[in-house]
Formats: sequence, C-alpha cells, structure tokens
Amino acid sequence: MTQNTSSAVMQQRHEPHESLDDFPTHPWATRAFMEHVFIPRWGRPVGKSVWEPASNRGFMARPLAEYFSIVRSSDVHDYGVAPDTNGCPFIHDFLFPGTPPIIGPDWIITNPPFRLGADFARRGLEIAREGVALFVRTAFTEGVERYNTLYCPHPMALKAEYAERVPLVKGRCDPKASTATAYSWVVWRKGEEDTRFTIIPPCRKELTRPGDYDEAAS
Repeated sequence: MTQNTSSAVMQQRHEPHESLDDFPTHPWATRAFMEHVFIPRWGRPVGKSVWEPASNRGFMARPLAEYFSIVRSSDVHDYGVAPDTNGCPFIHDFLFPGTPPIIGPDWIITNPPFRLGADFARRGLEIAREGVALFVRTAFTEGVERYNTLYCPHPMALKAEYAERVPLVKGRCDPKASTATAYSWVVWRKGEEDTRFTIIPPCRKELTRPGDYDEAAS
C-alpha cells in the first residue's frame, strides 16, 4: 500500500487533548522571523520586553534574547529550565484567568500548543502592550469559526510564510529532521489592521549558530 501524501493529509497534526504538544521550534526559525519580518517592519526592539509563555526547553527564548532587551519565559510544564534572571516563575499556565505574573510586556512571541493557538492569541492581546506573534501551522488561518471569533474581531497585521520549511519533531529539536507540514507566523500589532503577507526567504544555513541544538535546560 502506498502512502497518501496529499497536502490535505500531510498538513494534519492531531494531538490528544491532554498532550503537552511538545514540538520545539528551531532557533534559526525565530531568527528568520526577527531578521526578515520583525526588524524590517518595526525596527530593532532595543529597550523592549518580550514574554515567551510556551517556552518549552527555551529554543525560542534564547534567540529572542539576541534581539530584545528583556526576555521572560514560562511554560505550563516543568522542562527543567531554571527561572529567568528577571524572577519570572517558569511554571505558569498562560491561559489561567486573572493577573499574569508578568505585567505589560511589549510583545508576546511564542509557538503555542496547536489546539490552543486562538486562545493564546486572544490572551496575548489582553496582556501585550504592542503585539503578539505566533508560530503556527500555515493552515491556522483557515476556518470559518476561527475567522468569526479571532480574525474578524482582531485583524492581523501580518502573515509570514517560510519558503524553506521548518521541521518540527515531537519531544526534541532535531537539526536533521524534515517535514511535509508548513508553518508560518501570524502577527497582531495594536493599531495595525490591514493584514499584509510576506515570505521568509531560505535562511536555515545562514541563521543556524553553534550550540543552537544543545538542550536549553540549565
């Protein structure tokens, strides 16, 4: 029997309801977002703060620290990562109602649990002063319900797709992995409601650094 490799099948990713959705993001993919999307549009975030609320083992938070002056990181699960130097408790449920442990970060940038992406977007927009950027499956922008409950009341500023696919693997960040699933960034910035589209050029080799795939736990 041959494998069904249609795009409809290959784009699927199903996680059990109780799953941690442990798919770490390649560091080069975060740098690509900053270098080819964020900085050209909004400039270098000198003096700005960012909160990564689904930080996992820190593979996104570490490259964000190359650009933002203050990086706060947390996750609902204990991955063995020490609290950050700003005193943020690492273990935190980002969707828990009430006052968050971090007040008024400029940006929230994260790879949210797949099934909770829309919830992360809405919660992020309540908390962030300037904007929210989510690394999501490209098909995340599809769906009537999501349009009615997220994109219509909260128009995006930008969607950025990768020309070079970012291969996510469950439970680890694997530099040798490949994928048939496409991922993109969806970005909300307060005051910007005309959604634009851009393509991130191939840059994996250029933006990979020594030590990127070391475990981020400390």
